[in-house]
Amino acid sequence: MRIVALEEHFTVPKIVSRIDPDAVKRRGFPGPDFVWAQTTKRNELADLGDTRIADMDGSGITVQVLSVAGPGADLVPGEAGIALARAYNDALAEAVARHPDRYRGFAHLPMLAPEAAADELERTVKELGFHGVLVNGPTDGRFLDDPSFDPILERAAALDLPIYIHPGIPAEAVRNAYYDGLPGNFSFTMALSAWGWHAETAIHTLRLVLSGALDRHPSLKLVIGHMGEALPFMLDRIDETTSVTAKSLLQRSVKQTILDQVWITTSGFFTMAPFMAALMTFGADRIMFSVDYPFASNVRARAFLDALPVSPADREKIAHGNADRLLRLPG
Repeated sequence: MRIVALEEHFTVPKIVSRIDPDAVKRRGFPGPDFVWAQTTKRNELADLGDTRIADMDGSGITVQVLSVAGPGADLVPGEAGIALARAYNDALAEAVARHPDRYRGFAHLPMLAPEAAADELERTVKELGFHGVLVNGPTDGRFLDDPSFDPILERAAALDLPIYIHPGIPAEAVRNAYYDGLPGNFSFTMALSAWGWHAETAIHTLRLVLSGALDRHPSLKLVIGHMGEALPFMLDRIDETTSVTAKSLLQRSVKQTILDQVWITTSGFFTMAPFMAALMTFGADRIMFSVDYPFASNVRARAFLDALPVSPADREKIAHGNADRLLRLPG
């Protein structure tokens, strides 16, 4: 069975070294010795060669759609940020060219320069053959519903390729208010993978709905990971409590807008309870397989895919069919 994983990450240390270390620290990234997860080593992010492919082969994963793990160009203003994003995209294009049957790419954009970011997105699609863009959380405290990002939303819609909204490190004020003061490493973990990432990405998605941005761009396609960032569990409650205002301010209900324009992936979530909520809310046509490599295990993700209580046809959709169609991947 063909298996496409589309929240899979990489970095290029030489490019990261061009970012001001103080900007990286202010954004909340940990030091170079931090280990993100038990399955992760620092060099796994930088490996785009035989070791990564061998890990894919060990679990029967056919294709990884690769995206930049921060820190990235969203920390760097002006021409330097534009050049940094271009360097990342060119490095990814080179890796894809070496292994065209195994790797595909999401664009990395200079988010502090939205017009240039839209142009870079178009370059990566038309010249490099990429399949959309991944955005790592808010940029300088602003979510994608901010009018300044309209050029990016408009260009993604025109290209008919998705924006993958991936979590970023929460802003310092959010970390201080909600997560600081816990013992051990709990503050950092709660702010990111245990809770904060998922809540913030759900908020990011909801802001695009509630602001009217998705009504203004009705053909725009979004992807969110981690089994829908808790939205499958919360969506009926959100819809009910926003319904009166939505009727006067939005063209569709919150739930309908999300079901019209959002796809979800399984990245990092490999248990049945969240999957069943996702399946019952979004349906098999809107769920796509992902691992979150190297922060999660290919072996565990594949075992989860094989154990899903779905028909063979739906397993094929989740494994590759939905991603192939949405991202226009070559077979």
